Parts: sequence; C-alpha cells; structure tokens
Amino acid sequence: MNAILERRSIRKYKDKKISDDIVEELLKAAMAAPSAANEQTWQFVVLRDKETMKKITKVHDYSKMLLEADVAIVVCGDKSKELVKDFWVQDCSAATENILIEAQDKGLGAVWLGVYPMKERVDGIKEILKLPEGIIPLSVISIGYPNENKKPSDRFNKERIHYDRW
Repeated sequence: MNAILERRSIRKYKDKKISDDIVEELLKAAMAAPSAANEQTWQFVVLRDKETMKKITKVHDYSKMLLEADVAIVVCGDKSKELVKDFWVQDCSAATENILIEAQDKGLGAVWLGVYPMKERVDGIKEILKLPEGIIPLSVISIGYPNENKKPSDRFNKERIHYDRW
C-alpha cells in the first residue's frame, strides 16, 4: 500500500542510469495489470534515445521532463488484439498505473503523460515512433531517479463515497 499512497508525479530527475533489469521489472508489472477478457491489448515502446524523446516534446506540450529522463515507456493499445471493442483504453491505463506504482516501489520517479485521445499527440507520436497501423499510443511514462521530493498527498474523501445509491 505504501507505493500506492506515496506515489507522486515526479518531473525532475538525476543524471543516473536505470538498469535494463529494472526496466524489465517495470514492464513485468505493466503486463500483470488486469485486462478485459484477458486480451492484454498492450504493446510497449521503451525509449532511451534522447533525440527521440526531444521530438516527443515538440508534439506534447507537457512533456519537457523527458529531456531529463533516463527512460520513457510508451504504452500503446493494439487494436488487432481486441475482441471487446475499445477496452484497450482500460487495459493500457491499468498497465500505465502498474508501471507508476512499480517505479515508486523501486525508488524511481515517474509521471504519466497523457496522449490518447488528443489527436495531435497520437498522430505525432505515431509518426515519431513509426507505429504500425492499429497501434495507438495511450501514454508516455517519463522515468528517472527523482531529483525532487514530494510529500504524499492524502486524497481520501468520504464525500465521494456512495452506498447502494447516490
């Protein structure tokens, strides 16, 4: 529960490498996410190339932290794997959240950069990464060793809870 409650969006990173083993553990966490009809409609693009990350900052206004990140993971939906129409969004959102929680657990900082459904971002990232037809980028996760410290935020609000009816 600590990794969930202490997770914060981290946008500043140290100049320190993340091992390939840790990246693989982040991807294992992603693929352990729940999936509609167990379709597992996700695909992942791991980015380490600074020029590629820089190009993404040109099509995504809120992605400047990629310039400091050691790694980014682009979570994509694969329409060819879906039997239940459009549930790829939920599948890939769950995978994205699992990466964020696992990053926190590993002592990393990360932030979810929304891509889908913003057409300009989707099209721009598809072009930059040469994504094939039917592969749709949902999110980019910027990851690095944190160079900022944010205190946990208590978001629990009983006023948002309803029992049996509104």
